[in-house]
Amino acid sequence: MKFNTIAIHGGYTPDATTKAVAVPIYQTTSYAFDNTQHGADLFDLKVAGNIYTRIMNPTTSVLEERLAQLEGGIGALAVASGSAAITYAIQTIAEAGDNIIASSALYGGTFNLFTHTLPRLGIEVRFVDVDHPEQILQLADEKTKLVYCESISNPAIKVADIPQFAQLAHQVGVPLIVDNTVATPVLCRPLTLGADIVVESLTKYLGGHGNSLGGAIIDSGKFDWKAQSKRFSCLTEPDSAYHGVNYSEHFGAAAFIARARVVPLRNTGAAISPTNVFLILQGIETVALRIKQHCENALAIAQFLQKHPQVAWVNYPALSDSPYKALIDRDFQGKSSGLLSFGIRGGREAGAKLIDALQLFIRLVNIGDTRSLACHPASTTHRQLSGEELTRAGVSEDMVRLSVGIEDIDDLLADLSQALEKAQ
Repeated sequence: MKFNTIAIHGGYTPDATTKAVAVPIYQTTSYAFDNTQHGADLFDLKVAGNIYTRIMNPTTSVLEERLAQLEGGIGALAVASGSAAITYAIQTIAEAGDNIIASSALYGGTFNLFTHTLPRLGIEVRFVDVDHPEQILQLADEKTKLVYCESISNPAIKVADIPQFAQLAHQVGVPLIVDNTVATPVLCRPLTLGADIVVESLTKYLGGHGNSLGGAIIDSGKFDWKAQSKRFSCLTEPDSAYHGVNYSEHFGAAAFIARARVVPLRNTGAAISPTNVFLILQGIETVALRIKQHCENALAIAQFLQKHPQVAWVNYPALSDSPYKALIDRDFQGKSSGLLSFGIRGGREAGAKLIDALQLFIRLVNIGDTRSLACHPASTTHRQLSGEELTRAGVSEDMVRLSVGIEDIDDLLADLSQALEKAQ
């Protein structure tokens, strides 16, 4: 099946018992065992089946299969939020004493996780400039466990050269994890460009309606864990905490995604609600149609802002003069989603006036909604960061970030025009 068909049918056929066409919501915490041996076999991972909704759920399984197909992976794990997905993807293979290498152009919550929380857990994070991934070669050592980047970063809106990041990560013997939240698999499939694992915030464009939290990890199944068996002993040697299972032997290519489910998710419990899964599945059915409109509206707004005297700069990678236009054309089908940023003349004060004057754009910190949204990152999503950290993350004091929705473009341009006038 091709993309739009998978978005509607992937992972599900009408229920054999009820003939339900929409995916049923299995609002249950747990599942009955046929007998004692059946329960034992489930916990020993000898047979497939449901045990407890903290670990798996039939509604969630449809979402996981659909996401794996859309991203081109062999398996997926859906969890309670995008932040949980990022944390679990790292915890699956990294532990105290290890380090990871990450692009510094990151979502504020991720940057905070990497600069404060992970170091407290004993995991060092070493940062590279997204435009200079060759720095990976200078930073990697035998304790490096992965390389991490965002396909299109939020809010700096920088674009990663995924094939180059992948080649360098593999050169030092580790997988590449890509956060594909902003681009979505509609525009970019990192696993086909050499990445090994994708993480997504399902809260954003895939869900698309600002009503449900969710996150996912998608595994390509292509990284050879056995070739780096000493580095990734958690996958290639028996796990004493889980009946001595050897994930690489037992699950083969799906070793990573299996351990993500039965170790970090099972033990710390950021399980996604079946009701949220149902709502996200509804969003996925129309994601390709929505992304098309997001992209058209965002490009029109970026071109309008470029010509406005109150605007100092505009950052939208699909603009013809963007330094990332070549990457967008090569890896993102010439489109760069609905996220853009710009600097308003007058700096922080003028930016605040602009935000307060908006009437149609909603003032909040989410992205990927059908509605158009606006925020000032330095005082919201990146408020915890120091001046130096803001610079490293690519966030300036005058930056205004827009998540452009799918409303009529004339209405959006009219709202920005009046707000820019009031901000003078």
